[in-house]
Amino acid sequence: MRRLSIAAIGGDGIGPEVIEAGCRVLEATAAADGGFACQFRRFDWGSAMYRASGRMMPEDGLRQLEGFDAIFFGAVGAPDIPDHITLWELRLAICQGFDQYANVRPTRLLPGITGPLREELGRQIDWVIVRENSEGEYAGVGGRAHRGLPIEVGMDVAVFTRAGVERICRHACEIAMSRPRKLLTVVTKSNAQRHGLVMWDEVCAEVTAQYPELTVDKMLVDAMTARMVMKPGTIDTVVATNLHADILSDLASALAGSLGIGATGNVDPSRRRPSMFEPIHGSAFDITGLGIANPLGAFWTAAMLLEHCGEPRAAGRLMAAVEAVTGRGTVLTPDLGGTATTAQVTEAVIAALAGANA
Repeated sequence: MRRLSIAAIGGDGIGPEVIEAGCRVLEATAAADGGFACQFRRFDWGSAMYRASGRMMPEDGLRQLEGFDAIFFGAVGAPDIPDHITLWELRLAICQGFDQYANVRPTRLLPGITGPLREELGRQIDWVIVRENSEGEYAGVGGRAHRGLPIEVGMDVAVFTRAGVERICRHACEIAMSRPRKLLTVVTKSNAQRHGLVMWDEVCAEVTAQYPELTVDKMLVDAMTARMVMKPGTIDTVVATNLHADILSDLASALAGSLGIGATGNVDPSRRRPSMFEPIHGSAFDITGLGIANPLGAFWTAAMLLEHCGEPRAAGRLMAAVEAVTGRGTVLTPDLGGTATTAQVTEAVIAALAGANA
């Protein structure tokens, strides 16, 4: 039997809770499918390690991860540690160290879920946002000088390379081509950022021209936020810079009912290194330990992991189980208007998986 080797990094806050729930559901999915098994190795990296050792992960952390089929990641961030430390020394260290240059975030309104939009608009949401994940505004280029003085300066430089723009746009084109509508929106802000994002526009135009079957349009990022709210049915696949897509994808999850539902893959399309899959809700310290964190984002993320690892049938089975549970509407966590616990939602999805196998 094929075995998927998965590195499980719970991280901070509710991350360990939802990743453990996700591991249980992955095992149940594998059992229902019968054609593969999941083998987990758990890593206790994160803010607790930082408090003890001054590091978010070991110095050889990437070497420890490189042999896995995939990484299942929970969340990062703690109230007592600056965000730039927790993010750059764990999540971004993995994403950039393994060149996981494509951040892929699907969004749709699951059955039984009510979003903030009118129902006829909410039901039109069926998007994939493709975020450049290696450079742009998060390249880490910049610095500070004259600290504490009146002339103190801090500078961050948004870095765009032809190779980086080409590869993310091509990946977005391939995703758009795989979807029925074959529609791609290129998001930009080149009216204000007249160097890097003008190049972004030019390179994206060159790449999309190689896909004549695609319908392609271009949208300024501020106008895109309004379009997502007012005309969601006009959107299908979106490609945007690291910062712009970070913001747009959180808006997308909120429009779909809750950040607790959002799923993400940090993907190396070349498959030379393991890709990392994470729910997007963050560490949520306000509900950590209460047992009410929404695990559905972790389950959707687990389905993305299975799809990437060559198990599309199992991924579809898992999403069908998730949709069966949300469709009934009786076992939902408080963020979705219910009273269920993390464990109760997990058990409901596992039961739905068993029923699908009967």
